[in-house]
Amino acid sequence: MLKKLSVILFVLSLGMMSVFAQSNTQTRTVAVGQKMKLKGVIISKDTDKLVVRDATGVDTNVSLTSATSIKTKGGFFGGGDNVASSQLVRGLNLEVEGTGDGAGNLVAKQVRFTKDDFKTAQSIDSRVAPAEERLSQAEQNAQRVSGQIDELMAVSNAARGGAKAAQDSADAAIAGVNATNQRIGAIDDYVVQSTETVNFKVGSSVLLPEGKAKLDQVAQTALTMKGYMVEITGFASAEGDAQKNKVLSQKRAQAVIDYLVETHNIPLRRISTSYGFGALQPVADNTTKEGREQNRRVEVKILASRGLNQNVEVRNNPNQ
Repeated sequence: MLKKLSVILFVLSLGMMSVFAQSNTQTRTVAVGQKMKLKGVIISKDTDKLVVRDATGVDTNVSLTSATSIKTKGGFFGGGDNVASSQLVRGLNLEVEGTGDGAGNLVAKQVRFTKDDFKTAQSIDSRVAPAEERLSQAEQNAQRVSGQIDELMAVSNAARGGAKAAQDSADAAIAGVNATNQRIGAIDDYVVQSTETVNFKVGSSVLLPEGKAKLDQVAQTALTMKGYMVEITGFASAEGDAQKNKVLSQKRAQAVIDYLVETHNIPLRRISTSYGFGALQPVADNTTKEGREQNRRVEVKILASRGLNQNVEVRNNPNQ
C-alpha cells in the first residue's frame, strides 16, 4: 500500500516534471549503433515513443518499433505475457534494451517489466488520467473565462470611450447651438463702427465737395461689411426759426441719403429711418461763428450687426 501511494504521488507529479524536463533535466544522447540496457520509469509517453528516467535523473528518449518485443518478465520457468505498446503507461518501472539511432534515441529491441509493476502502474494511471483530464479542463475553462473577461473589459473600455466621445460630441453640439442662438439673438443688435460728419453752409442743404469725399469713404467702408446699417441724422445751427431749422436739417439728411443711393448704390434696406433734429443736440456753442459752423451738419454712422460680424467693437470718431 505504501508503495502504491508513493507511485501515485510520483505519477501526479509527472505532468509538472515533464514540463520542466528539458530545462531542468539532462537528456542522454545514444550514439549510432551503441548498444545499451536501461532501467528506469516512464515519465512521458507518445504513440511510439517513451521518455525513460533512470535512477540518476537522466532522461532517455526510447523509440518503439513493430519489431520491439514488449513483455512482462517470466516466472521461475521463464516466458512472459506480450503487452501492446498502447498499454504502456507513465509510472511503469521497466528495463529497455536496444541500439542508438542517428537522432540520439534508443531504439528498443525489447522492453521488460514485472507483472506487479505493470498492474500497479495501470491502476494508478486509471486514477491519475481522469484527474489530469479534469485539471486540463479546469485550466482550459480558466483560460476561456480569462479570455471572456479580457473581451468584456475591452468592450467595456470601448463603450466608455464611445460614451465619452458621444458626450464630447453632444457638448460640442450644445455649444454650437448656444453660439448660433447667441448670434441669431444678436442679429438686430447693432454696434457703431464709424461716424462721419458732413457740414453745410448757412441755410443750405447742398453737399459740398468735402462732404462728398467723406461720403465716398463711408460707402467704400460699408460695402465691405456684412449686416451693416447706415444711420443718418441732420442738424442745424440755432439761427432763425426753429421749425425752419428742423425742416432744413431733414433736407440735409435726405441730401446725404440721395448721394449714397444714387452715387454708390447703397441699398435702401441698409439705410435706417433718418431724422432731422433741427437746432437740438448742438456739438458746439451757437453763440460763436465757429460753433454754428460745426452745428450745421449731418452725422453718418455705420453700424454692424453683432450676429453677422464677430468681434465687432465700438470705434470712436476722431473728428467728433
